[in-house]
Formats: sequence, structure tokens, C-alpha cells
Amino acid sequence: MTKIILLRGNSGSGKSTIAKALQEKIGRGTLLISQDKIRREMLWEEHGQHSLAVDLLMNLVMYSNQKCDVAIVEGILYSATYSSLFKQIEELYTGQIFAYYFDISFEETLKRHSQKPYSHEFGEAQMRTWWREKDYLINMCEKKIHDNMSIDDIVELIYHDITH
Repeated sequence: MTKIILLRGNSGSGKSTIAKALQEKIGRGTLLISQDKIRREMLWEEHGQHSLAVDLLMNLVMYSNQKCDVAIVEGILYSATYSSLFKQIEELYTGQIFAYYFDISFEETLKRHSQKPYSHEFGEAQMRTWWREKDYLINMCEKKIHDNMSIDDIVELIYHDITH
């Protein structure tokens, strides 16, 4: 049965890093769906514009359910803005949803962001405008990822969850 891994949290929290490491560990044929790539690069939408991104994400989630053993969806994915996407995921992946919220402090996200190659594109002031404290999903159980967890610890936790 097809599984979906949902990685959500604030900008700079480590979602993309974990998503790539998971894709590599799980293996070929694992579809990695990045909200940022879709919204910022493929559709070139600005922050606050989400209509096209939501629709494309929904189509990719539907495709992954039909064609892939595992899909990874990662992004800020605000709970209210992307509620239709989460509802679709619940309908398509009943019992096979592995959701994680990166509950990382603002200070830690700034530190992580400063180490990224694109860190010059935006800084603390802009990240503060995007920040959502504990933007948990209401209808979906998410495990919390915290500051003190290493990349290896997080990857192993998620990999264990999806394989046991």
C-alpha cells in the first residue's frame, strides 16, 4: 500500500534536508514533492499566493498515490492555507500517513538558514513575517521534531515508522 510522509514546519527548520536524506534512504521511485520548488520555482508565485501551488500539490499527491510506493511532501504548508491538500491526503492515504511537524525554535531556524546557499535571498525580518508558532494540524496526528534531534536521528525515526 502506498505511504505518504508529510514534513511540515517553519522556514529553515530542516524539512528539505530530511526529505532528501529520506528519499535517498528509501530508494528510487520515492517521489519527493517540495512546496517551495513548486511555489517559488515552478510557478513563480510570491509569498501569499497559493492557489496554483495547492492545485499542483494536490495533483502530485494524487499521482503519487497511483504510481509510487512512497511519497514525501515537504514544506511550510500552513495548516489553514493547505487544508484542502491535507483533506485529500487523508482520503487517499488512509492509515498510511506519517506526519511530522518540525517544532524548531526561531533562533535555531535562523542558525540553520544562515548555512544555506540561498541565505542571502532573505533574512531574519522576512522569516519573522512567515513564522507560525506551533501550526499543528487539527485532524491529523503529527509527531514533533525538536531542535536537539540530529539529521540521522530524524531520518531513522521516520524510516522506522514507515517500515514497522
